[in-house]
Amino acid sequence: MGKGKSSGYSYKSSGSNAKGNHYCARDYGSSASNSNSYHYSNSDGSYYYSNPDGSSYYNSGSGYSKYSSSNGGGGWSSYGGSKSYK
Repeated sequence: MGKGKSSGYSYKSSGSNAKGNHYCARDYGSSASNSNSYHYSNSDGSYYYSNPDGSSYYNSGSGYSKYSSSNGGGGWSSYGGSKSYK
């Protein structure tokens, strides 16, 4: 796997399974809050990101989404256009 030249990460692993689900793991180094970030996407339309700043984002693919901030003290969830904040 290669190095993400402009983004400052290196690929750790990635792949797909027989059901069409995909994942990708990246190493952002020791200066990142979450140096081993990853994302996955599934054939049902759902996906999840664990970001290098420590935040995370989930989308169900069917109207529900959730964001958690890096410090755990904030974020939001949304369903059908209605958003609630932590």
